[in-house]
Amino acid sequence: MKKSIYTTLFCILLGLTGCDKFLDITPTGRVIPETAQDYRELLTQAYYDMPSSRGLTAFISDEIDMTKINPSDYLSINTFMDLWLWNNVNPGGSTIDFDWEKYYKMIFVANTVIENEKSIKEGSAAEIGQIVGEAYMMRAYNHFILVNLYALPYNTETAASNKGIPLKLKSDMDEVLHPASVADVYESVLSDIDNAEKRLNVETWETGLNYRFNTISADALRSRVYLYMGRWEEAYNASVRVLEKKNELVNLVSGRILPNAYNADENIVALEMNMTSTYTINRMVSSTLYDLYLPSGQDQRASKYYKRDATGIYNLTKGGSSEYRCSFRTGEIVLNGAEAALRNHRPEEARTLLLKLLEKRYQAAAYTTAKANIEAMDDDALLDELFLQRQLELAFEGHRWFDLRRMEKSKRPALIREYLGTTYHIEDNYPEWTIKIPEEVRKANPYL
Repeated sequence: MKKSIYTTLFCILLGLTGCDKFLDITPTGRVIPETAQDYRELLTQAYYDMPSSRGLTAFISDEIDMTKINPSDYLSINTFMDLWLWNNVNPGGSTIDFDWEKYYKMIFVANTVIENEKSIKEGSAAEIGQIVGEAYMMRAYNHFILVNLYALPYNTETAASNKGIPLKLKSDMDEVLHPASVADVYESVLSDIDNAEKRLNVETWETGLNYRFNTISADALRSRVYLYMGRWEEAYNASVRVLEKKNELVNLVSGRILPNAYNADENIVALEMNMTSTYTINRMVSSTLYDLYLPSGQDQRASKYYKRDATGIYNLTKGGSSEYRCSFRTGEIVLNGAEAALRNHRPEEARTLLLKLLEKRYQAAAYTTAKANIEAMDDDALLDELFLQRQLELAFEGHRWFDLRRMEKSKRPALIREYLGTTYHIEDNYPEWTIKIPEEVRKANPYL
């Protein structure tokens, strides 16, 4: 009976696809995976189910403009408008959510793999180590996304007292989850990365399997985590370690492949499809964002990332299909390292890294001008430039909202919407800087 209950709950959490293969109870069958191949296929299903909610944050940042949406497009209005207007209190029933439960489903699968490390059969030590290392990375990455969606941004002075999200470190489904502090969630993420790094042994997966975590991904995630924590030296060092192993940048001046494509040279982990076809059906790229790029082909990102239609609306070309799967890439790591270097009082290293990126994005004359301007900037102006280049380079890849949250107030642009004669805006420290935990989840667990 206990096995039957476990099987049923596992199937509910994992989803129906692939469940029969592993968890059917037959006279000679098995209740849970046993072999390395079983656990590999279980992880593969989890990779396939990875949510795309980082991309959904484009609607609550300043990347999308829904003012030109067709009033008869009820699907888009009902699905996204409350997000775009930051209606976090009482959104319509059709409003898309940020996949709280799906992220915990990924964590559940990761816990199952981790807990069974010593009982996995029919695999080499390296193969089993790689599988379990990927599970630790999956748990770390999903906890990290959850705490940045549903809790306040990391602040050294308040992280230990600010409520975060529940840490799910066991597959026990009877466990009553209490929110951990933001500090505890970050420390757990870093601990999981350390455990992953001890086991990961594949540096590069062949194209098509590069959705899997690899050895480089441990420092790639550290680079982002430490950046969000404001631990500049560690963020810089992690970035450098990544770039020592993988430093390719797509040349947009001469090439056609976009840097966030799964088969791009600079892709490190091609897991999340941040802008799905559902998200891009709106195709309402903010003209304010587009106008920040250098004009007349000087910045190749403007013409490669977007396409203007006959009505004057800019459509997104770097998303909308499975071709564009990207969780970590070299361009982000370069920018992480540059910001960390600058904030750690090493502006020359910040300039070197930034110019390395812009050389692959700007036409020659524009690059020469940009180089002279950047070399003349003081530290404050250079930090502004770095945030601008993050906005332009990583647009629609799920970074902008998190960057806005962690910016100093003096650097953060005002977030204001004008829609149907009403003005909407986000104030500092207002609840809209976090996503509301779904109502049904809070009802099920009073500690949330």
